[in-house]
Amino acid sequence: MIGIFVFLSVMWALMLLGGAATVMVLGIVSISGYGSLDFGLTSAAKAAVVVLLISVWVFSLSRIKNWMFQNKTGP
Repeated sequence: MIGIFVFLSVMWALMLLGGAATVMVLGIVSISGYGSLDFGLTSAAKAAVVVLLISVWVFSLSRIKNWMFQNKTGP
């Protein structure tokens, strides 16, 4: 029973830390030197990084879930 609360706590911690890091780090990133494409390139780069981070978080949470909720009753 306690495992679900630990899992939910880890999930919320990852979301909060990831959101804060995304805003603080990616918020200040800008690409310049491409004229009218600057805004589009900056947005595309930020989106690619965020999609990568979400993939890592989902993979991590999946691994944590499988580790925490594995069947403890063996043969």
